[in-house]
Amino acid sequence: MDHPGGPLLVLAGPGTGKTTTLVEAVVDRVRNRGLSPDEVLVLTFGRKAATELRDRITGRLGRTTRVMPSMTFHSFCYALLRRFTPADAFDVPLRLPSGPEQSLRLSEALSGSREVGAVHWPRSLHPALKTRGFTDEVQAVIGKARQLGLDPEDLSAIGRSAERAEWVAVGDFFEEYLQILDHEQVLDYSELIHRAVILAQQPQVQAKLRTEFKAVFVDEYQDTDPGQTQLLQAIAGDGRDLVVVGDPDQSIYTFRGADVRGLLRFTEEFRTADGAEAAQIALGTTRRFGTTISRVSRNVVSRLGVPGTLDRDTFERFRNPDASGCVYGHGKVEANVYSTSGAELEHIADLLRRAHVQDGVGWNEMAVLVRSGSRSIPPLRRALAAAGIPVDVAGDELPLSREPAVRPMLLALRAVADPSTLTVDVVRALALSPLGAMDAGQLRRLARVLRRRDREAAGGQRLPRSSDELLREALLNPLLLDAEASSAEARFAALGERLLKARNIVTAGAAPDEVMWSLWSDSPWLRRLRAQANSGGETARTANRDLDSLCALFDAASRAEEQVGFKGVSAFLSELESLDIAADHRFDATYREAGVQLMTAHRSKGLQWRLVVVASVQEGQWPDLRRRGSLLEPDRLGPDGLVEPLSAGALLAEERRLFYVAITRARERLIVTAVQAPEADGDQPSRLLAELDIPVKLVAGRPRRPLSLHGLVADLRCVLADPASSPALKRVAADRLAVLADAADDRGQPLVPTADPARWWGVRERTRSAVPIANPELPVPLSGSALTTIVDCPLKWFLTRRAGGETPSTSAIGFGQVLHTLADAVASGALPPDADELNGWLDKVWTQLEFESAWISDRERVEAEQALRRFVAWHQGRPDRELIGTEVEFDVLLPDADKPAVRVKGRMDRIEADSEGTIRVVDLKTGRSMPTKPALERHVQLAIYQRAIASRQLPVVGQDPVAGGAELVQLRHDDSGFPKVQHQGPLESDDDGRTWLDEAVDDAEAMVRSEEFVAKRNDGCTRCEARPLCPIQPEGREIL
Repeated sequence: MDHPGGPLLVLAGPGTGKTTTLVEAVVDRVRNRGLSPDEVLVLTFGRKAATELRDRITGRLGRTTRVMPSMTFHSFCYALLRRFTPADAFDVPLRLPSGPEQSLRLSEALSGSREVGAVHWPRSLHPALKTRGFTDEVQAVIGKARQLGLDPEDLSAIGRSAERAEWVAVGDFFEEYLQILDHEQVLDYSELIHRAVILAQQPQVQAKLRTEFKAVFVDEYQDTDPGQTQLLQAIAGDGRDLVVVGDPDQSIYTFRGADVRGLLRFTEEFRTADGAEAAQIALGTTRRFGTTISRVSRNVVSRLGVPGTLDRDTFERFRNPDASGCVYGHGKVEANVYSTSGAELEHIADLLRRAHVQDGVGWNEMAVLVRSGSRSIPPLRRALAAAGIPVDVAGDELPLSREPAVRPMLLALRAVADPSTLTVDVVRALALSPLGAMDAGQLRRLARVLRRRDREAAGGQRLPRSSDELLREALLNPLLLDAEASSAEARFAALGERLLKARNIVTAGAAPDEVMWSLWSDSPWLRRLRAQANSGGETARTANRDLDSLCALFDAASRAEEQVGFKGVSAFLSELESLDIAADHRFDATYREAGVQLMTAHRSKGLQWRLVVVASVQEGQWPDLRRRGSLLEPDRLGPDGLVEPLSAGALLAEERRLFYVAITRARERLIVTAVQAPEADGDQPSRLLAELDIPVKLVAGRPRRPLSLHGLVADLRCVLADPASSPALKRVAADRLAVLADAADDRGQPLVPTADPARWWGVRERTRSAVPIANPELPVPLSGSALTTIVDCPLKWFLTRRAGGETPSTSAIGFGQVLHTLADAVASGALPPDADELNGWLDKVWTQLEFESAWISDRERVEAEQALRRFVAWHQGRPDRELIGTEVEFDVLLPDADKPAVRVKGRMDRIEADSEGTIRVVDLKTGRSMPTKPALERHVQLAIYQRAIASRQLPVVGQDPVAGGAELVQLRHDDSGFPKVQHQGPLESDDDGRTWLDEAVDDAEAMVRSEEFVAKRNDGCTRCEARPLCPIQPEGREIL
């Protein structure tokens, strides 16, 4: 404010009040020095910063102004071009695309140049030409050229001089790209600055600008690039009143073209009217944080050294401000490391909640900062949301296409634009998404219904189609469905009708936003989000976040329609899905409940919070010392030719400055976290953690319980359930649970419903379905394997066979099906018993089996070949046996036809007769496990096969068969070149004529009729898919 005029450099560190100083300086020019607001130009970076400056200046002046007193560099340049360009120069207003759109536009231009051969790229680059990384590097070279004031021919000339053929090619493409931009009347940001500089340097324009703007102020000057410096020279050079505020220690945008050397050379490049160097001062008091955080931050920044171009005393005052006046005292700094990333996330959630509950820190007064948004923000957001912590993630931190709420809409758009993309996986994803509003159980039941209808329609004349094929067909043609049959079928039909309607709209040439509206407006998703957004709490926060994302998607679609050369839904999808950089939302949330801020360190610049967590400070990630643009090397492009690339030291300095920015956002408390894995080759903390020069605490394990009402209820319930708890302690726990259960809000709604014992699963009254599991008038229908499961564990049978918890087919099942099919073909004579020929057939189908990895497939292929060789040897080496039948179906009533309790249907692999005519059943096994001898004696499935033989209901065995036992042939297990064979003897009856199988059948029927399914320990527990819901397993006890 005391500066008399001319150029001035103000060095201002974190929290030293640079924005306030700049505002007061502007106000001083207007109030005390006779300038009108429109004679003062304030330039900064970012719309948010410009808006804040404008509001503060207007507020201090106490009146509105005719012109905006602050704007971004790009806004100023756009206004400059519009003002001084003839009105008839453009058919439509000049348009600035978003950052993501610029990338896509450049990619399309590169693709076009390749197709027509307009640019001769070096052969060494051909493999990279179609990659996203190559597009990024071309954009970086073009941007760097424009920042340096180079034209396309200048770039090509430098390329020829430096023998860099790739730069010559980029120069040729650059010329073509500019023609495309002019044709479409679009300017990217680097071209905008370049043309504004050329315009401002024209004598008449320059004179007019210098007459209009008597004083120019620039915030965040360390972020300027050479082009912006030239613009300032044109507007406010030659000793005019120019005040720039900056911090060389916060120069973190080199990857965008920012050059801190502009600040370091300011006093030399912007001289006074009499030729002297510009004045420089430093703001010497920080009010953001106290001495502790100040000391720790200086430990980091002192490693950056002192630039020789600035006055040393001024720089020392800038680097070491007085921090004694912070309202939060000295502050507190912690450095914690954890053994796993999961533990780190849970502890971050715990310390945030404790700060809120115990220290009274508001959610919006806390932030978690990370180096990489795409890598670190999604797991952080999930972990904090799971802990009940409100979270605020800026719309442009993640690509729009990766937002959870956007993905279903994009899937649906792609499916209606190109029905060939409607694969089985997409069908299931859409049905289970909010657009379909179905759950997995409903989808499985619908698939069964469709398969049953298809079998009935086939009438045995063809094989029934797969459920996957039927689901896809039904979604493409919803008229095949009966919406009155069930709620699941009604929802699936409604989804298909919306897709069909949208497909017709696309065919008619509708715009993307119209197509999306047809999908969205009639969906249950819209109604659900409306209700949830008004419900309050975490549900409302999630709903509003989803609405923010969807609004941004609709906004992007409407803007796509406005582009020159707009090509419809497919083009819009390709644009959106190709963008793996953060979205550029035109608006952020109009409603967002105050929450913990999650953002990258880059985005945090200029912001502050009482508590800041700098998370995931891992070696290899922060500092990130990978060289940017290593293919085309834009960092080696200089104004006069080739320059040296950024050294590892320069890259480390940039990363250190970014870390410094992150840790200086905290006002009261700073926590830096990392993972320190116990393994030598595991994740390790960054070297930056050591630069804090404070003790690093190793935090073992995970938080004991969440600091929340739900966590408290769980803790109290554990006390009640713990046999070691004393009666007195249990009484106290029960009393506190009662207090929590009775707590209610003004409307009488319970505040902690989980504290009410009536809501606990373990103490609720047993419920019984209105519709019995099995028809009481008919025998219980079971398969042989199902009866085995009931005998082993009734709960597993219910969960997997009735509650829809069965696991999908595995590679092991596919392995067995292939071997059984080949074995049956040999037995029936369709294929010869030749192992080599069988392996040839195996080769034809093996690629259709799915395995988790190639090495597993190779291993299983070897085992399949060995199993077939054992089978052939076994099949041919049994002259005393006569093959009676293969794949023989049976349908028997147990215990007997006069008193049927259970009806068992199934199929036997082989039925054989020995030399004495005794019938034996053979079951081919392809699994790895074998039953023990006691288990074999009580093998339910083999016993059922024997009972089927004795039932006299199988024509292939005659009217009076004699069952001689059953066998398991273990094809995976070798016995001197043959498979291992396990024998079960004939079933023996007691004095009442009953066998152990009859007892098992009676018990199974009683279990199903009673609908009380208990868990039983057995040898299969370790492999059971129902463990997460089993009360006798550790993981199941947490749920039931």
